[in-house]
Amino acid sequence: MVNYIAYSLAVKIKNIVPEHPRSVEVLSYSLSFLLNSFFTSMLTFLISFMTGRVLEAIIVMCGFAFLRQLSGGYHLKSGMLCIVVSTGILTGLSMANLNSRFTVAATIVAAILALVYAPSGIERQTRIPTKYFPLLKISTVAVILTNLFFLSDVLAAAFLFQCLTLIQIRRS
Repeated sequence: MVNYIAYSLAVKIKNIVPEHPRSVEVLSYSLSFLLNSFFTSMLTFLISFMTGRVLEAIIVMCGFAFLRQLSGGYHLKSGMLCIVVSTGILTGLSMANLNSRFTVAATIVAAILALVYAPSGIERQTRIPTKYFPLLKISTVAVILTNLFFLSDVLAAAFLFQCLTLIQIRRS
């Protein structure tokens, strides 16, 4: 459904601006990412409004998204599956209720995972040259470690889950 909407919008854009330098396929691909983000954010926000965890959901979405931009991570193949799974995970993370000891532990484990695995899976999705990947790793770890100052349980949960998506299981 998301891919259909993205493709339809791309065709309309190309019809309105036929000299646009990008193909319908490229526009459709880009629009599918935007639509996934939009639908995931809106559904997460709606559910968090019903659960009374709006601020926590906003913190989780911002922290998760920012860290994902720096570090990469696993991508689901289907747009609809991505929306459903991401909404469920973000909503669940917004309900984290960790004591300070677990918050510190989750933050440290996330930093170690980032140190080992970040960046992951971004080679074909970024224009950042690979020579800057060590800087992305350092930036990722630094962002995670800021939570030792804030001690946000939902941010620790979001960072830990995001860092778990960095682990790529190799199939032989």
